[in-house]
Amino acid sequence: MNAPDFEHLFRLAGVTGRIYAADLDTGHDVGLGADDPVPTASIFKVPLLVAFCRQADAGLLDPTERVTVTADDRVPGPTGISMMLDDVTISLRDLAYLMMAVSDNSSADKLLARVGFDAVDAMLKSFGLAETRVTQSAREMHESMRADTGHGWPYVDPADIARLTALDPAIANRSTPRETARLFGLIWRDEAASSESCAWMRAVLNAQVWPHRLASGFPYDDVAVSGKTGTIPTLRCEAGVVEYPDGARYAVSVFTHSFGTALNQPRADAVIGTAARMAVDHLRR
Repeated sequence: MNAPDFEHLFRLAGVTGRIYAADLDTGHDVGLGADDPVPTASIFKVPLLVAFCRQADAGLLDPTERVTVTADDRVPGPTGISMMLDDVTISLRDLAYLMMAVSDNSSADKLLARVGFDAVDAMLKSFGLAETRVTQSAREMHESMRADTGHGWPYVDPADIARLTALDPAIANRSTPRETARLFGLIWRDEAASSESCAWMRAVLNAQVWPHRLASGFPYDDVAVSGKTGTIPTLRCEAGVVEYPDGARYAVSVFTHSFGTALNQPRADAVIGTAARMAVDHLRR
């Protein structure tokens, strides 16, 4: 059976795209540019989540430990603690929840400071995810964009976009569509951490509040969509797992770059769900 024409679909939406989808139980897969390096934007928070859980499993940290996120800790971002005005005292595991459910950058960086870049890197290597790396915090990513352009948000001038190293997978946090989906597969098969931690990660990933990308392709009450979205100028991406009532499970990752620089691009958001649905339908046939 011929694979879907993802390239044509992406072009109609005004983007270039890469996608990978796999049946988590049979291993059957489909994709376009599945092994191309891509910047991950906020999807870097998924390996951080896994490393946090593994440290908790090993007794290296207490997930109920309470920390205070101060004004100095606050990182630019449109959600969560990043938008709050006062110091926030919160547990490490609730930081992890906010990091995933609303993609809160301040929560992510506070957690990353506790877990450490080295631990995330060592974990990824142990999983054989050779192309996936976390090299920047959310603060460092935002500071790089300011340094590259000489000004802060918004970044919509094409000349500014061309200078953004945050879009360069050789420099920024990075992965491939295949490796990103593989990491989700490890979580769903209880192989990323303890079974208890994996169950908690699945619940947190299912609590993501954004319905306009991956989930938009599966508008059914009996189909569960869990995932993590990512956004920086011209880059829209999401990866996750789609679960059907017959028990079938599919890991999907989609990364797109828009031709235009507008901040609001509904077609570019929606094509992530459309492409994911086409990929899963292909695998189900």
